[in-house]
Amino acid sequence: MAKDVEVTERGSFSGKDYHDPPPAPLIDAEELTKWSFYRALIAEFIATLLFLYITVLTVIGYKHQSDVKANGDICGGVGILGIAWAFGGMIFILVYCTAGISGGHINPAVTFGLFLARKVSLIRAIMYMVAQCLGAICGVGLVKAFQKSYYNKYGGGANSLADGYSTGTGLGAEIIGTFVLVYTVFSATDPKRNARDSHVPVLAPLPIGFAVFMVHLATIPVTGTGINPARSLGAAVIYNKDKPWDDHWIFWVGPFIGAAIAAFYHQFILRAGAAKALGSFRSNPHV
Repeated sequence: MAKDVEVTERGSFSGKDYHDPPPAPLIDAEELTKWSFYRALIAEFIATLLFLYITVLTVIGYKHQSDVKANGDICGGVGILGIAWAFGGMIFILVYCTAGISGGHINPAVTFGLFLARKVSLIRAIMYMVAQCLGAICGVGLVKAFQKSYYNKYGGGANSLADGYSTGTGLGAEIIGTFVLVYTVFSATDPKRNARDSHVPVLAPLPIGFAVFMVHLATIPVTGTGINPARSLGAAVIYNKDKPWDDHWIFWVGPFIGAAIAAFYHQFILRAGAAKALGSFRSNPHV
């Protein structure tokens, strides 16, 4: 017999006793007067800078070490597996470090999904995206400053559609990949789970990092794996070649669609938000 009640040795927890936190206001001008808001922006900027610096440097290093024309070993370097670990590992580290300050978004698509779910205000969402994009540009700029000769030679870590794949395939890969990431973010940070299981908040960075790792394994051969518009923008701005700019729209449209689907799926299907809203409407005939 299935009931939304779990009994533990120390007591009981009932889903009926839990109430979701109130939704964030659409526009919260008061945030602009708080130091915590600007501290969060700084955290997002620095986290995205470090994310792009480490990951793009890993990509450039791998391409140099495996370049047989430069006396490299075709099996040298970290390989695609190592690149995926770099992206997933850095997200794990940075989300762990910044979750208590800014929420550890480090990705405009994640911020967009949380905004649609009313977890953050419009002002915070926009400012987070600006901070993330600026951080990404600065992070890739550091890579180019330290590895200028290799940076231009090996593609600058820029995202573009691989030869042999259609635009639809690339767009689909970005949509599905971002859905996996943002769905994981919602599940790992679900306040209802956090209230029930005290270990969930501590472990949240781990599944988020693993989601990034797994998506990279699947989509590096297709698009180089974006799933983060700031990551794609930072590399495109600094590398500044035609091919990444021609395909750049894929790395904004795809992730934003994927994030929107994940937000809808988690909030209105899994959390039954649509049913709750309908029930509230029916119980109040004067609305």
